[in-house]
Amino acid sequence: MNALVIFGLLAVLMLTGMPISISLGLTVLTFLFTMTDVPLQSVALKLFTGIEKFEIMAIPFFILAGNFLTHGGVAKRMINFATSMVGHWYGGLGLAGVMACALFAAVSGSSPATVVAIGSILLPAMVKAGFPNKFGAGVITTSGALGILIPPSIVMVMYSVATNTSVGALFMAGVIPGLALACVLGGVTWYRAKKFDYPRQPKASWGERWKAFSASAWGLLLIVVVMGGIYTGIFTPTEAAAMSAVYAFIVAVFVYKDMSIKDVPRVLLNSANMSAMLLYIITNAVLFSFIMTNENIPQALADWMLGNGLGVITFLLAVNVILLLAGNFMEPSSIVLIFAPILFPVAMALGIHPVHFGILMVVNMEVGMCHPPVGLNLYVASGITKMGITELTVAVWPWLLSMLSFLLVVTYWPDLSLWLPRTMGML
Repeated sequence: MNALVIFGLLAVLMLTGMPISISLGLTVLTFLFTMTDVPLQSVALKLFTGIEKFEIMAIPFFILAGNFLTHGGVAKRMINFATSMVGHWYGGLGLAGVMACALFAAVSGSSPATVVAIGSILLPAMVKAGFPNKFGAGVITTSGALGILIPPSIVMVMYSVATNTSVGALFMAGVIPGLALACVLGGVTWYRAKKFDYPRQPKASWGERWKAFSASAWGLLLIVVVMGGIYTGIFTPTEAAAMSAVYAFIVAVFVYKDMSIKDVPRVLLNSANMSAMLLYIITNAVLFSFIMTNENIPQALADWMLGNGLGVITFLLAVNVILLLAGNFMEPSSIVLIFAPILFPVAMALGIHPVHFGILMVVNMEVGMCHPPVGLNLYVASGITKMGITELTVAVWPWLLSMLSFLLVVTYWPDLSLWLPRTMGML
């Protein structure tokens, strides 16, 4: 009964258009003051201990690194490199967009940042080359979602905070699914380009490819710094985030010189605003999780499912449906912080690996970012393409279907996620 009251109140507040963070906070406070005898001292203690986690520090650092790279010309160099490699294939510029999004995702950790950085440069170039606006919009909107699956990923850090799962293991687990999804999206792009005979670029010489690679090497090296540092044990994922922010600053200001020192305060302010918003959501989500646990809601759900003989297959299918429905109304960070503490204990009771469950949630978030009514990537792409949400939804449909098919593969083939971290001895 209490679960219905909590979620009913949360739904009502969200339907008023109130931001998710404030809706969470008001739900928690209303329930605490009217329906429980929990002392406020324990709530305050939980609030501080809940966010007193070393991993949370990674979030502002990754946001800062992504902002330096977005404003620092790294995206343009990655697009040039990707175009030199695959531009001569069918739908070459579209394939270059998928490849550039995958590369930029690996240094930014953010889907909206990837869509803005790659889309604002590539989409005008695709229209100029003769591609339909819808084709380019479909490619960039869906490929930009790779930003939360290919590590480093801010959403993975949030899942780690909510469930105490290893961030390093999650990062490694996201590599193969991220590359596989990039190949799936590239395949759809190539097939549609060949079917409709879209333009192809002249084939670049190996000299031109080397020149493009050399120009983008400083940006690509950040992938080696972050992932190599974590894998070799030189630093933790949080320390890797701090290193990436310093490295991105040096590359943007002193190596590429696309940013001046006077632009740095603006980037710092933007990053602080975004970090404050996410940390406020985390704070309220910690309290929401506390209420859930205090009312034994996750345990009751686990007992009910096990008592009714619902196995792993049924549970994972239900999780996908719940998360895809939640994706209609909320953005990824909120979904992970609200649903992970509820669903995670049930997954553990059923013997599902916590890292596999994390990757499953992240792929669901990717799909949610690309479908209406509040798919974040749709709104970002709408601002770039000047297309309406309905028109953009039609444009992304072929890629979205392929992402749903890929979600089923990730759901029921755990080794796709777990093989790499196991091989590296992280599980």
